[in-house]
Amino acid sequence: MTAGTLLQSAVWRDFYELTKPKVVMLIVFTAIVGMVLAVPGWPGIQPMVIGSLGVGLAASSAAVINHVLDARIDLQMSRTHNRPVAQGRLSDVQALTFAFILCALSMLLLWFVINPLTALLTFASLIGYAIIYTVFLKRATPQNIVIGGAAGAAPPVLGWTAVTGEIHVDAIVLFLIIFMWTPPHFWALAIAKLEDYERVGIPMLPVTHGEEFTRQHILIYTVLLVLVTIVPYLTDMSGLIYLITALILGGRFLYWAIRMRRDPDKEIPMQVFRFSIAYLMYLFAALLIDHYYIIRLPV
Repeated sequence: MTAGTLLQSAVWRDFYELTKPKVVMLIVFTAIVGMVLAVPGWPGIQPMVIGSLGVGLAASSAAVINHVLDARIDLQMSRTHNRPVAQGRLSDVQALTFAFILCALSMLLLWFVINPLTALLTFASLIGYAIIYTVFLKRATPQNIVIGGAAGAAPPVLGWTAVTGEIHVDAIVLFLIIFMWTPPHFWALAIAKLEDYERVGIPMLPVTHGEEFTRQHILIYTVLLVLVTIVPYLTDMSGLIYLITALILGGRFLYWAIRMRRDPDKEIPMQVFRFSIAYLMYLFAALLIDHYYIIRLPV
């Protein structure tokens, strides 16, 4: 392999890294669950493929913009210092051009192939995360992740509208699950990386109110999350497969939240953060499986 080929490969890897692929995959997965739950049977190839692609491209575009806007602080944080824009491997112009192309493709697909409502909601989510959260909320208030979490909680709603062309109360329930999940998920990371956030002056909750206060609020939000995850069963959106999975996963999340509340061990917050990612993936997988194999208690 020539030096030029190696360089080209490295550049493409940097562009790929800009899109935060692991985060985008989780976003697309929750959007797909929204699509499936929107109808009794199969939602169809077009909304599944084009809708997922459109949402994924928009999420990728938002991630790229986030890299550009956060390049200065990324360089000072251990978790993010090696990102392509922060290190200068890609310029702001290259990254923003890439973001524009991803956004334009997303909007064209969603508007003309899916429906305008999904395109508008997806664009609003992109702006909510890439601009409103990254530029303003993140640097302005310790409630940044709570308020900004609305953008990250939108994918199931986008999936639902991609299939039906309308927003349904069940889609809002899926939105609320991710909305309640976001604070304990991200605050655990903020505690684990507290020194980084202090160094760059980002007012995350543990920076402004201390670890003890944040650990207490992680527990509170985890309790609220567990309660919200029961709603799909109570509203007949799901059956016993989902309910049992939600209760088991919720019990495990509560275990970690209580343990973190009581134990000052510095390793626990990162364990909670990692578990929270698996939690959301398994919870939505249970919704997906349950949709086709619904089991209900006899009345």
